Amino acid sequence: MVKLVIIFDIVNFSIFAPNIIYCINMLLQFLINGLITGILYSLSAIGFALVYNTTRIFHIAAAAIYVAAAYIFYFAFSVLGLPLWMAGLSALIATALLSVLTEIIVYRPLYKKKSSLNVVMIASIGVMIILTNVIALLFGNESKVLTNSIQKVYNRADIIITTPQLLQLLIGGVVIIAFVLFSRFSKFGLKARALSNNDELFSIMGFNIRNTRLWVFALSGVLLALGSCLSAYDIGMDPHIGMTLLINAMVAMIIGGMGRFDACVMGGLILGILQSLVVYQFSANWQNAITFLVLLIFLFFRPQGILGFKKRVV
Repeated sequence: MVKLVIIFDIVNFSIFAPNIIYCINMLLQFLINGLITGILYSLSAIGFALVYNTTRIFHIAAAAIYVAAAYIFYFAFSVLGLPLWMAGLSALIATALLSVLTEIIVYRPLYKKKSSLNVVMIASIGVMIILTNVIALLFGNESKVLTNSIQKVYNRADIIITTPQLLQLLIGGVVIIAFVLFSRFSKFGLKARALSNNDELFSIMGFNIRNTRLWVFALSGVLLALGSCLSAYDIGMDPHIGMTLLINAMVAMIIGGMGRFDACVMGGLILGILQSLVVYQFSANWQNAITFLVLLIFLFFRPQGILGFKKRVV
């Protein structure tokens, strides 16, 4: 009888063990996919938070700037025939200039007039609509891809990572770490945090608000462009992808903690992994639902975010 039980257990294990291993590998695959998606969310969230935390502008135009970066990348690579790295660098520089122009042409005049933040936000929505429609007019509304060639795939222990995903993981991860260190220990990071606390006191102490804001917008444009180019190289682009990305970036900023630049990284990674696990357990149709569910939970129970802090209201 004992021998029969042992044989039965061995047979059961031999039947179910492959299924268990398969489920673990699938779970690891989705976790890695979520981590990579979270890195892209983190880049965009930092780009949005740089402007919001320092100037209090709800920078909705960031959605159109994100889209513009992808299409500049596409134009430089597919139309002009530049090498991939040169096309990406061109997109970063051009998007930084576009972001700075948004500050100079739209936000700065409103700041000088002491316009309310609601007026500035409406102006930002206008910029987003104009840029999005100009892009659609120039390139069309259909989706575009950078290349139709089959990308190299890296397979380790049944975990599959494509070349674009590997670039997202390595380049995005390195840039995020570099930014966190830069924001904490550089003079610019100190200025940005000081400007976010009190712009009037910042000016009284002898610092130039205008120049600091220009650098903030330039760096914001670079980070938005980097996330956009890495994503476009993987899945392509269309003129209307910006708003969905911006929503995820804002949720990541709220989850991580408003007022802290590095908190966006944690928020982006958490959101990316949660969305990936939802796809693993249910389907991709539930991604937006879980995004807003997490947002509501944090707004009700911890509005300052994970790493944020409550502010005193005077």
